[in-house]
Formats: sequence, structure tokens, C-alpha cells
Amino acid sequence: MNHSESLQTVPVKGHVDKGHVLVTGGGSGIGAATAKVFSDAGYRVTIVGRTESTLRAQDLPYQVCDVTDKGAVTAAFASAVKLRGPVTVVIANAGAAESVPFAKLTPEHVQGLLQVNVVGVINTWQAALSDMQTSGHGRLIAIASTAGLRGYPYVSAYSAAKHAVVGLTKSVALELAKTGVTTNAICPGFVNTPMVQSAIDNIVATTGRSAAEAADALIAGNPQKRLIEPVEVAESALWLASDAAASVNGHCLALSGGEV
Repeated sequence: MNHSESLQTVPVKGHVDKGHVLVTGGGSGIGAATAKVFSDAGYRVTIVGRTESTLRAQDLPYQVCDVTDKGAVTAAFASAVKLRGPVTVVIANAGAAESVPFAKLTPEHVQGLLQVNVVGVINTWQAALSDMQTSGHGRLIAIASTAGLRGYPYVSAYSAAKHAVVGLTKSVALELAKTGVTTNAICPGFVNTPMVQSAIDNIVATTGRSAAEAADALIAGNPQKRLIEPVEVAESALWLASDAAASVNGHCLALSGGEV
């Protein structure tokens, strides 16, 4: 079991407790921003990830596990529930991306992206489902991508994986529609995160473009000509978790400045 022992496991007196949210990939980028937004809004928060040092740096309760390992995810949820109560909102944010020309794709590359981006979502949602169905209320949210709504060159395997997450979201939403559990996805364009910075660095290394030119290439498809900020994704997740979004089910919310 891995967790931050110094952090409280019960709501503070006078603090409005809105439930327990678990965020995978919570050590950086969208996951870290989402965890902070939910914590500030009055939720008990547990973050999950593979690297303990980045999780610890968020100053929130955490569990260390790889979302592709179903047993590890189940154990992480059990530990989180024991410490902070049943999970009422789960945000499957952990993911991976890599740029590879289609002609050079290997089965291993494709399987690796599917494991993290699709199986990781399934494992995370399944671990939360029993308690949500028992209580008759819950929110399953995936962080997908505009790559799940359209195609992009050189990321065909990633796009295929995110399309799978969109299909998964729509199917699970229908299956659980009468249980009080909603299932939705958020599909941002390029987000100002370390992952996108890595993509910019890769473009620079492989094409000789400047960092500014590489960034411009990524935002070219966004009519607003900018990167999406992590807090925008986080606030969208917060709304999907709210009572105001009770009838939003099976929706894939694009955050792309009008691109899709």
C-alpha cells in the first residue's frame, strides 16, 4: 500500500465534503491540475500513478500503481477506499502517446498504446463500479482526445486507441444508464503539458524546426491558435461530476477551440 500518511483521511470540520475522486495519471499535467481543482472544490482526492516522487510532490493522498495491471489497480482502489471512503468520481486520465509513421508501426507499439490508453481506462472504471452501483450514484470520466474524434498523421495507433475510448464511453454509458452512474469522456486538443512538450522536442529533433515553429505546427488546427490549458480540462471534469451534469451521459466533450 502506498499513500501519504501525513495527509488527513477524513473531511476537515466545516469543510463541505462532496465525495471521493480518484484521478489516474495524477502526478503531472492534466491529472495534477484535475486533482487540485477537485480538492479545492471540496472533494476528497486520491491520485494514482507509476512514479511515487511525482505523486508525492502534489501534496495529496496517492497510490502507486500501473493502470495496465488490473490486480494493482484493484489493490490501489481498495487501499484508497479504506483511507478515504468509497470512490464517487473516477477520472481515467493516465495515457501515453508516441509519433510513429504508419508504415513503421509494430504490433508491440500498437499493443503498448492500447494497454495504457484503453485497458487502463477499463481497469480503472471497473475498480470503481461496484461501489457506485451499490450507492446508486457515480461518475466515470475518461480523458480522451480530439484524436478520438478525428484522425491525425503519424499517430494512427494513438488515434485508434482514443477512438476506442470514445466507443467504450458511449457503450458503457448505455449499459449503466439506469444505475445512477454516468459515463463521459473529455476530448481535448493539444494541451500545455509535459507530454506535448515532448512532442515539440521530437519535432525539433527530427525536422530541424525551431521550438516555436514546432509549437505552431501543433496548434495550426485549433481555430483559436493556442494550446488548451490543463485547468480547462480539469474544470470540465468538475462540471461533469456535478449534479448539473446528471443527464449528460455518453457524451464526448471536445475542448479544441472549434477544431471538431
